[in-house]
Amino acid sequence: MQIDTLVWYFEDFKESIVIDSAWQKLLSDQQLFKHQQDLYINEDYIETVDYELSTDTLKHRLEVLNAKTPLDISYSKDLESVIQYYLKREKQNTEKLMRLSQYYFPLFESVFDRHQIPLEIKYLALVESALNPRAKSWVGATGLWQFMYSTGKMYDLEVSSYVDERMDPVRSTEAAAKYLKHLYDIFEDWDLALAAYNSGPGNVNKAIRRSGGQKDYWSIRPYLPRETSAYVPSFLAMMYIFEYAEAHNFQPQSSPMPYLATDTIQTKNLIKLEQVAEITNTDIEFLKFLNPSYKLGIIPYETEKNYTLRLPYKAAGLFVANENEIYDYALKDIEASEETLPKYYKVSDKIRYRVRRGDYLGKIASRYGVRVSEIRRWNGMRNNRINIGDRLTIYPRKANYTQAPVKKETKAKSEVSESTSNQPKTYIVKPGDSLWSISRKFESLSIEDLKKINNLNNSALKPGMTLKISS
Repeated sequence: MQIDTLVWYFEDFKESIVIDSAWQKLLSDQQLFKHQQDLYINEDYIETVDYELSTDTLKHRLEVLNAKTPLDISYSKDLESVIQYYLKREKQNTEKLMRLSQYYFPLFESVFDRHQIPLEIKYLALVESALNPRAKSWVGATGLWQFMYSTGKMYDLEVSSYVDERMDPVRSTEAAAKYLKHLYDIFEDWDLALAAYNSGPGNVNKAIRRSGGQKDYWSIRPYLPRETSAYVPSFLAMMYIFEYAEAHNFQPQSSPMPYLATDTIQTKNLIKLEQVAEITNTDIEFLKFLNPSYKLGIIPYETEKNYTLRLPYKAAGLFVANENEIYDYALKDIEASEETLPKYYKVSDKIRYRVRRGDYLGKIASRYGVRVSEIRRWNGMRNNRINIGDRLTIYPRKANYTQAPVKKETKAKSEVSESTSNQPKTYIVKPGDSLWSISRKFESLSIEDLKKINNLNNSALKPGMTLKISS
């Protein structure tokens, strides 16, 4: 990676993650990782992990960990079997998680320290999501910390047609810290707080009653739901593996960019991530990795809401230095395109829908991303019967696409070759150049012109590249 050229490539992270892939899920104590497909890009890893671990050595190391944390880390055969599983079968995946943790853990530690939460709880995100901010479970839990919709709303995480803040690393970590602190205030025990994070405080209280009033995790574990009985051992196993990675000869690669080498900008108008990629010469997939909460790759704008864009430091500096021109370009680019943008809805917004000819509840539910049963509940309906002209109350959960006005094609593109006939036929890319900055050097030359003339599939440039300016 050449930082001085402002070129950031998704390939720098691809050993660690695959955006929107089926990530590892901890489903049961019998099979901790259920692989639905190849979850990571294949790499040739040297089998160097030392997984010969005696029970006595493990007991001693767990005692050392227990002395350093308010968590109750006790030896059990179940915990030993989980640790041995990771050591023997999950070497490659664990090393890649270790690499990815170099990006996320500084954020987690900063937030947890501020909320007075044990820093070791950062390992919970490994169990919850395998550090995939876009992870989504079959029941709808989403993000690094796997918030359900209702719990996310309790902690002010916005979900709309454009944004899902459960996928935002910063906001979701803040929410997770507050929720964990709330659970600790209830049970006054971090292990029970972790169990409640997974199964809900009601199930933990029920397990306490069934155990005869015991208030430590290992005593109530037999009375917890099965998945929760495996949850804390899985968490402790990941903690052990990470804390004793060197002793077991794990050799993760270094992260190409630490979280602290990025910065955020409060956006002042609607802008697409593709436009930001073109302007800052940042790889679009890498930009999506830095900004996972924007579901459609679009940062919306509301006067009463602050939205942020995360960029590498130097790209952030370039954006701030040209902010007004960037928003002008973004607006003109959107207006000139024939792309249909979704109408912005907050999930909590209520609309009144008038039933039209050909409508039925399933069709209406699909349009707004809700269930038929929800429409019936919102409107006090006993069956699915509707009539033309009926008005239904709906709380949309996805974009409602509306056709944007189609503008007539301007002459600008067809005039490029004429207006550039006296200009250089080629251009040598310099450090700091982007398609946007190059297009501004030549009259009537757009970014799309440059991409089409030069057969560019993305917006990332390298110094020394020769670009055609006219065909």
